[in-house]
Amino acid sequence: MSLISYKILAGLLIFITSLLAARYPLKVRAQVTHNDFLELGDAFASGIFLGAALFHMLPEARQSFFQILGTTHYPLSEFFCAGGFLLLLFFERLSGNSSHTTTNSVPYIIALIIIIHSLIEGAVLGINTTFATASIIFLAIIAHKGSESFALAISLNQTTLSLRRSLILVLIFSLMTPAGIAAGTTITLFLQYKTGQLLTAGFSAFAAGTFLYMSTLHHINHHKRSHQGEGMKEYFALLGGLIVMGGLAAWS
Repeated sequence: MSLISYKILAGLLIFITSLLAARYPLKVRAQVTHNDFLELGDAFASGIFLGAALFHMLPEARQSFFQILGTTHYPLSEFFCAGGFLLLLFFERLSGNSSHTTTNSVPYIIALIIIIHSLIEGAVLGINTTFATASIIFLAIIAHKGSESFALAISLNQTTLSLRRSLILVLIFSLMTPAGIAAGTTITLFLQYKTGQLLTAGFSAFAAGTFLYMSTLHHINHHKRSHQGEGMKEYFALLGGLIVMGGLAAWS
């Protein structure tokens, strides 16, 4: 199987997983329930994202900028990384600022945050040129995609949005990661050109910032724990994901 065929299959599986996870809560208007397995899986995925940002995406972006532009005193990779981090923080703060948004606009903003992140994580999978790294990123994405889609459907249930509009938002969300994979794969076809290399390096650093945010502040703010022991289990699950990515960096 070629790498492009693998990415097409990955995009299809992610799309199906997203739709199936949202189907039940939208159908029966389910309420939020605590699931230890999903919480630990999401924590492990957060560790994967944290490791991908620190061990792969930022170093590769820094190296690409150096190869293309030569010695530069300005930390371009860190600049783009901070931009990605702050963008998601801005959207999340906007969604929580009820004094400046109406009740009906909040679910759209929440959906926008998740959709942007889904597009970026798909593009990160798309720009990878090795089976090993692409497979790890795919596993991390699909490990949390179900719970993320379920959570989106739950949040939409708690609004006055019609079922039709909720389905449209879920469908857009489900399509974003495959669309990101396609966009990232297309970008890699132009890596022999300087503009394409600069675009890839900047985007990789920007995506690293969004991964850092999702694996730290977003993870902390959106995980509800009934006791301290659950927090430690999630910590070690996150640490496990980080170790996997650290091992992959050493091996590759």
